[in-house]
Amino acid sequence: RDGWPNLIQLITLVTIIVQGYTPFMAAFWGITACIVVGFINPRNRLTVPKLIDAFQLGAKYALAVGAAAAAVGIVVGVVTITGVPFRISFMVTQAAAATSDGVLAFLSLLPFPTFSLSDLTLFFSLIFIAVACVALSAGIPTTALYIIVASIAAPVLVQLGIPPLAAHFFVLFYGILADITPPVCTSAYAAGAIAGANPFKTGMTAFRLGNAKALVPLVFVYSPSMLIVIDGFTWEQFLSSFITCSIGVILLGSALTGHLLATIPVVQRLVLGFAALLLVTPGLQTDLVGVGIAVPILLLQLAAYRRGRAARPSG
Repeated sequence: RDGWPNLIQLITLVTIIVQGYTPFMAAFWGITACIVVGFINPRNRLTVPKLIDAFQLGAKYALAVGAAAAAVGIVVGVVTITGVPFRISFMVTQAAAATSDGVLAFLSLLPFPTFSLSDLTLFFSLIFIAVACVALSAGIPTTALYIIVASIAAPVLVQLGIPPLAAHFFVLFYGILADITPPVCTSAYAAGAIAGANPFKTGMTAFRLGNAKALVPLVFVYSPSMLIVIDGFTWEQFLSSFITCSIGVILLGSALTGHLLATIPVVQRLVLGFAALLLVTPGLQTDLVGVGIAVPILLLQLAAYRRGRAARPSG
């Protein structure tokens, strides 16, 4: 309750970004709001010595960021000169097109929404790039992994027609996912060591519980309005994407963990996972089919939950 004035800086920052100003302008006014609020906040008043210390600390952090930015420039220059992104883009597109041909023939036999060859090619391209990002980022700190995937994988996505901001969020999210992806899940191993638990079991549990976030980067690609600052943003698209994608992530998490309101059988988990993918896929038709598939499973879960409650001894 005492920290509510700190919301002013956050509101200022978000408001300026939503209005379409540059990130530099948003950062400037966000810092300005921090200083102003600090001087007028009676509970935690900012003094001149504290402000000087803050500037000194900010300069130290800026040196680290500047070094990372310089490293990014070197890596990007080398990668661009050698043409690595173009070669990777060609390889990924060819592999995705070959995979899409077989999958399209199978999907044409099912009474589900029809997908074009280009849709499937983009989807499998994203899958291949996601796997590459996880592999490239294994055991690497966040800053370094972003430099790597932003230099190698992000240009491939941009060439596929994905907005640059969405492409960078896509590769960053999957790069971070490597921290909980076995066999090299460094964050999970560190957590297991702190908790005194088996590191490998901790890694597998973290992977199972956190893998639902693998859908989030796909949301950025298929529904760029979720990023708010993308051109053509509308609140209608944002709310629609937010609701369906949130439900999809919850359903996928339940399918991966095997529990929602009650234990979920294997077959129902597969169906629920497929429904989650449909909900994340943009389009009213896929959303309706996803809801239609998920509702029977949810009703079965509700019935199992009620049976479990009725079977418990009262008192």
